[in-house]
Amino acid sequence: MTEAEVTVDAEKVRKWDRHHVWHPFTPMTSHRREDPPIITEADGFELIDTDGRRYVDGISSLWCNVHGHRVPEIDAAVRRQLDRVAHTTLLGLASDVSAELAWRLVQIVPDGLNHVFYSDSGATAVEVALKMAYQYHRQKGGRPQQRDVFLCVGQAYHGDTIGSVSVGGIDLFHRVYRDMLFPTVTVPSPVALRVPENHTSESWVQHCHDEVRRVLREYRHRAAGFILEPLVQGAAGILVHPPGYLAFVREQCTRFGIPLIADEVAVGFGRTGRLFACEHEQVCPDILCLAKGISGGYLPLAATLTTSEIHDAFLGEPHEFRTFFHGHTYTGNPLGCAAALASLDLFESRRVLENVGVLERLLSERLADLRGHSHVAEVRQKGIMVGIELVQDREALTPFPAEVRLGHQVTLAARRRGVIIRPLGDVVVLMPAPAMPAGLVERLCDVVIESIDEAIDKIVDRN
Repeated sequence: MTEAEVTVDAEKVRKWDRHHVWHPFTPMTSHRREDPPIITEADGFELIDTDGRRYVDGISSLWCNVHGHRVPEIDAAVRRQLDRVAHTTLLGLASDVSAELAWRLVQIVPDGLNHVFYSDSGATAVEVALKMAYQYHRQKGGRPQQRDVFLCVGQAYHGDTIGSVSVGGIDLFHRVYRDMLFPTVTVPSPVALRVPENHTSESWVQHCHDEVRRVLREYRHRAAGFILEPLVQGAAGILVHPPGYLAFVREQCTRFGIPLIADEVAVGFGRTGRLFACEHEQVCPDILCLAKGISGGYLPLAATLTTSEIHDAFLGEPHEFRTFFHGHTYTGNPLGCAAALASLDLFESRRVLENVGVLERLLSERLADLRGHSHVAEVRQKGIMVGIELVQDREALTPFPAEVRLGHQVTLAARRRGVIIRPLGDVVVLMPAPAMPAGLVERLCDVVIESIDEAIDKIVDRN
């Protein structure tokens, strides 16, 4: 039987899924009622279910797909690697593809990041960064220090492991685990849709800058690092920072001697219009976290890059125990590294970043009418990352009742039209793959606008 002849018993799979699969970030009771599509194939930028129905992948398979699905060049690279070795450890051994990828990454990230530590997801890349920064202060030259707190930004999301949750700030996701977390200090997010009564939008942004300066000064002897998502806070609802904020944080971290950790898991690899978001403001962090698009969206792979100053604090003879005692079974997996190398080649040969510029302008133009929609609070966009926040009352910014699940209703309406999207609450997220053709992005916009109107009309009619 050839690959094309593989058949799937949809009813059997649905039964297995209902009874045994626990889906992430998913209310399982409603999920089982809705019988979502069972995806068995993909072709280019479309997903295909057991009935043969096609769906535009409007969120690039949770923000990681870059060049589409079944990309011949990446498929071939993974197959070649399968013919050599699928996995071998980096604990005590080296591999050619992980070494080559590390070299390639160092060439393209901001200057000064010279060392690559591999893991397998965005959360683990952040865990590595936190532990690395913490241990660095205990071992750095001159005067080793015990620093016991991390600084972070309000409404942050850095993953779902305990360390990454500790530096996160999305109450819905994180509050139940509060007693498990280590203490952090938070500065307010510099976004100005909703501001305290005593502030204007302008004064709030200034206040956020002032708080960065104040908190960094106050904790300059205790802070192990300052972590942020450069330019866009993705899981918080595509919150876009004002220009200059990232550069200001970098300047203040340098001034007070606090390492800056840039979490580019979601914003890296072209999503914001540059290969890395930090490039927009000529910022080089002390530690950079990468995942999602690093392998083109093919395989679990992540990397934490750092400066020689931080790396060299871990050098010493074995008996000195300066080693970074951290690692994962699939660290530097050769299949993932092979996919990543092929993906980087495609960024150049297919001029993907130029395509992102085209899509950025297209999204802005096609979604312009929504900016005046009576139930749209804001259309937020940076590059090809888009968040459309839906509200019951535009003037008062009153949300729809939670039980309505308006964002989810938009998702279902889009699915009926052959498009897959996934909201963040009542923020409808569009995240096309950087290499998606403009025609498919046009269709994505058309369907999302129609689906928003349908979902809202149903609620209005019901009331």
